[in-house]
Amino acid sequence: MTPADLDKRAELTVWPSRSLGRSAQGRPFATLREALAAAAEAIAADDAQPWIITEAGDVLSPRWIRANTESRALQ
Repeated sequence: MTPADLDKRAELTVWPSRSLGRSAQGRPFATLREALAAAAEAIAADDAQPWIITEAGDVLSPRWIRANTESRALQ
């Protein structure tokens, strides 16, 4: 992933960890940077499992998102 990828489109899906039905719907974002910020908020709010699919087709797991948003490496 390059710094330019942060300004490309992405889709965020947040799977609730503790719900009975466990369903989720993707939400598009204009930039990966925005999707990462929303994913970090979801993680902070509860025990959610956010997944991001980038415009290039990369899949960012909850573990990757946590590691890269907690370290602030993407700002």
